Amino acid sequence: MTLTTLIDAPPWRVDLAPGTGSDLIFAFSSIGHDPTRPPSPEFVASSRAKGRRAVFFMDASRSWGLDPAFPEILHHALGASGPAHRRLAIGSSMGAAMALRAAAHIPLDAIIAIGPQSRLDDPRWQHWTTRLKDPGPPPLTPGPWTILLHALDDDRDQALAFPEPPGTDHILFPGLIHSRLGPYLKERGLLSGLIDAALTRDRRRLLRITTAAGGVQRRKGMPA
Repeated sequence: MTLTTLIDAPPWRVDLAPGTGSDLIFAFSSIGHDPTRPPSPEFVASSRAKGRRAVFFMDASRSWGLDPAFPEILHHALGASGPAHRRLAIGSSMGAAMALRAAAHIPLDAIIAIGPQSRLDDPRWQHWTTRLKDPGPPPLTPGPWTILLHALDDDRDQALAFPEPPGTDHILFPGLIHSRLGPYLKERGLLSGLIDAALTRDRRRLLRITTAAGGVQRRKGMPA
């Protein structure tokens, strides 16, 4: 598969995977596995299923979408990627926080955020986040269907600090840790189905997929 570079403006790189479908996926990378190298594209296969076009955002500075250039990068990529019938943003960890923040700047129909951080003072990411001003949880923008997925074993506090506005489904996965949730969903072949369900606003299908994978819906007033 060949990706076309839309934006090469360090620390940002944005690539396009062409497709024949009318839907467009914006996929935001996490910090990656090698801190000495820029992140690689993520969600490539699941984003491109059924001929969908996909745009991949990679931030070598690991800014969690707080880089002042982020809105400009988004608008540039939106214009360069062409028209779409429906648009979905997806990301894991830092990429999930970026996907949530993207909704404040570009039109989206749905967001799948896997393990987004609600606060940046967590020791797991302090190597990158000590230089960032923590604004609190990324906004849950009205309009898009927002789907939050969190692993409960080590992300409970991160998860429950998010608000519970209408239009949001928050699925919690007992027995999993933050670093395993995304790979777990991928290994079970569930990511493409989750994207399909989110794009078509098929909530019954989405809940069926997540329930079968061990996820439980967050309940109002769930104690921290």
